[in-house]
Amino acid sequence: MEHAVPWMLLEGEHADAARYTARFDSVGLQLPERRLTSRELMASTRHHTNIDLERLTGIRERRVCSEGEDSFTLAVGAARDCLARSHHAPADVEMLICSSITRYMGRDSYRFEPPLSLSIKEAIGAPQAVNLDLSNACAGMLTGVFLLNDFIRRGVIRCGMVVSGENISGLGTNAAREIRSLFSSQLASLTLGDAGAAVLVERAPDGKPGILLAGFTTISEHSRLCFGLPAPHGPGARMFTKARTIHKVAMQDAPPLLDAVLEQTGLRLADIDWLIPHQTSARAIKAGGRVLAERFGGGPKHMVVNCEEYGNTSSTTHFVALHRYLTEKRFQRGDKVMLLALASGLEIGVVLLEMDDLVESHGRAH
Repeated sequence: MEHAVPWMLLEGEHADAARYTARFDSVGLQLPERRLTSRELMASTRHHTNIDLERLTGIRERRVCSEGEDSFTLAVGAARDCLARSHHAPADVEMLICSSITRYMGRDSYRFEPPLSLSIKEAIGAPQAVNLDLSNACAGMLTGVFLLNDFIRRGVIRCGMVVSGENISGLGTNAAREIRSLFSSQLASLTLGDAGAAVLVERAPDGKPGILLAGFTTISEHSRLCFGLPAPHGPGARMFTKARTIHKVAMQDAPPLLDAVLEQTGLRLADIDWLIPHQTSARAIKAGGRVLAERFGGGPKHMVVNCEEYGNTSSTTHFVALHRYLTEKRFQRGDKVMLLALASGLEIGVVLLEMDDLVESHGRAH
C-alpha cells in the first residue's frame, strides 16, 4: 500500500515568488590518497566472517583518510577545486552550507561549535558569506542544493556553495572489530569511504536551462532503521542499519513521490538520461533500477553505479559521481540528470537538472 506522503516542491508553495532559474556552475572534489580494498578491510576483522564483501556489494575499494586528512581538509579541498573550475571568485559566494555528517578536525576532535562552515568559508577566502551547518544524513548535500535553489529562484542571493567533507570510514573500522556474520546490523558500515565534494549554485542567465525541480520529503516512521551510537572502545562511533528493510521501504515509497516529480515537469522516467542514486552498493542500485523500470513502464536511459572505486561516501556520493562523469565527458548538453537521495530518516529527495555549458566548462581550471 502506497503512503500519502507530503512532497515539498518549490513549484508548489513558492511558485509565485520564483523569478529566476538556478544552475550548477561548477563541481569540486577532494579524495584522500589512501585506498583500502574490500579484501584488506575484511582481512582486518576480529572474527572470521566468510563474507565476500566485494562480491556482495560491488565495492572493490574506497578512499580513507590518513594522518593530516579529516572532514575539514576534505571540505576545504573540494571547495577550492570547485572555485578553480568556476568563473566566480570566493567573494561572489553569498551563502555557504556545510552538510557533512562527520565534522572531524584532526583525528579525535569533533566540531560542533563554532560551525564547521565558518572555518571553511574563512579558509577559502569567503568571510562575507552567510554560513550554516546542515545535517540530513546522506541526503545532506542535495538538501543544501534544495535550499540554495529556493534562495536563488526567489532572488534572495545570486550565488552559493554546498560543501561536505566526509571522514566516515572509521565506522567501517569499528564495525570490523565486532561483525560476525552477513546478518550483522553493522554490515553497511563496511561499505563506507571518505570524500569531499562541493557544488557552486548560481542564478542562470535568462532563458538558460538549469535546475528544473528540487523536492524532498521525510518518512519519519522509518527513522530507527539506521542510527549511530558512540563506540564503546576508542574514538568514533558505530552505525546500526537494517539495510534490507530500508531498501524495501524506499522502493515502496519512492515511486509515488517520483510520480509527483514527473507530473510537475511533464516528463516520463524514460525521458531521464542519467539517474544518479545514492551509492549504497551495486546490487542495491541495480535492484532498485529494476523496480523503478517495472513501476514506470521503463527506466532511465542510464543508471549510474559509481561505488566500485569509492564505496558509499555518504552525503557526498551524488557529487562524487557527478564530478567523475563530468570529467569523463559522459554528459551532453540538454541531458536530463536526476539526483535521487534515499537516505536514513527515511529521507527521499530529488534534484532534476538539464545539462548546459557545465559539460564543457568542467574541465577548465582557472
